[in-house]
Amino acid sequence: MPKLDRYLLSELAQSVFATLVVLLIVCLGGVFVDVLTDITRGRVPAGLMLVQFGLVLLQWLPRILPLALMLGLMLGIGRLYRDSEMPVLSSIGVGPRRMFKPLMMIVLPLVAVVAACSLWLAPWAERLSKQMINEANRNLLIAGLEPGRFTELPAGAGQGGVIYIGSMSNDGSRFSRVFVYRQTEDRRVVTTSDDGQLTVDANGDRYLSLSKGFEVEGPRAAGLDYRLLRYARNDVLLPAVAKKYDPDSPELMPTTSLFGDPRREANAQLHYRLAPPLLAFSFALMAVPLARSSPREARYGRMLMGFLAYLVGMNLVMAGQGWLETGKIAPMLGLWWVVLPAAAIALWLYFTDGRLRRARSR
Repeated sequence: MPKLDRYLLSELAQSVFATLVVLLIVCLGGVFVDVLTDITRGRVPAGLMLVQFGLVLLQWLPRILPLALMLGLMLGIGRLYRDSEMPVLSSIGVGPRRMFKPLMMIVLPLVAVVAACSLWLAPWAERLSKQMINEANRNLLIAGLEPGRFTELPAGAGQGGVIYIGSMSNDGSRFSRVFVYRQTEDRRVVTTSDDGQLTVDANGDRYLSLSKGFEVEGPRAAGLDYRLLRYARNDVLLPAVAKKYDPDSPELMPTTSLFGDPRREANAQLHYRLAPPLLAFSFALMAVPLARSSPREARYGRMLMGFLAYLVGMNLVMAGQGWLETGKIAPMLGLWWVVLPAAAIALWLYFTDGRLRRARSR
């Protein structure tokens, strides 16, 4: 490999790697907040926090890697312009075509990683996450109820409440010292029991089967319409803390299974997975002309242009997915109306070096 190619490869690779590390650190905070929010609401057990954290991060990679590749290349090439290295290289005939080989040595492996994440890793991570949560619903401890802690019931249409469990068996199937408070639009119910267990019916609904306890029912507003009930057994329906796992959902299906699926949702999901690697390649080519600057020009001015181009492309992809699902766009059109123009613009900008027109020769 020529020394020039090794030098450019080293400089650009270091810049892309540093940008990727910074973006991952920033995104880790958002992923951590999302996972903690699900844990506090009882959707995800605390014991599965690290596993869910890693799975959610894998789902974010198809969005993070294209941006890291684009900004990293712009930072690396921008430094060459700022230190007057690019004008020197241009003076000896090193133009966009000469830089294409070392550039592709960085771009193509990263585009392959983006394709692997978008087509395989991200769907697999989301499918595994839903499976774990679905299996977790069969156990009270994993479903969000923990001994010694009040668990809030989902509120909606004037309903809600809390559940408290004093102690629980190791397998989470039996418990003692139970307190359940429920409310409807006009009534409130307090149920207590010294013993109970978890039961699951054929539909997957979970019940607290309480035995030998008391139940007090009364009005939410002022009044004396109270009733006291002593029961031998009382089954209390637990609300679903997470959506049930649906293997036929296009978001959870493998990419190979989407090709033969006639549903509009499946077609939209397929194009949504194909778009990130193609856009990553286009953004990488755009980075070279967008990074072109004079030594005294502001360093991060053109970075904003690249970031705006990324936002426009990704937002069009997400909006196009919704339009495909609702039938506003023909299935055959897919998201090619976003990907192909972006690739054409990137190729034109790269091989013209960002110039709108060439200088006239006298």
